[in-house]
Amino acid sequence: MIQCNMKAIGKNLVIKTVEEEIKTSSGLLLSGEDSNQMRYKKAVVAVAGTDVSAIGTGDYIYYDKSNSFTMVINDEQYTIIQERDVVVVL
Repeated sequence: MIQCNMKAIGKNLVIKTVEEEIKTSSGLLLSGEDSNQMRYKKAVVAVAGTDVSAIGTGDYIYYDKSNSFTMVINDEQYTIIQERDVVVVL
C-alpha cells in the first residue's frame, strides 16, 4: 500500500499507475508501447478526495488516461484524475 502525506480535495483521486503485462487471448504478449496506446490504464489509489465515497485508498482501478495529468510530489510521480474517469474498481 502507498503511504503519502497529502490530501486530495473534492472529487479528485491521486493515483499511481501500475505497469501490467497484457496477454491476448491467443497468448501474444503486448509490448509496453502497445499497452500505452490503450485508452484505459490500471492504477492504485494513493489518496481519495474529500468528496469521493465509492473509491478508497489502496483500491485498484482502471481509468480513462485521456483525462489525467501527472505531477511530481515529494520526488514521487503521481497521476491526478477525477472520480468520474474511473471505469472499473477491482
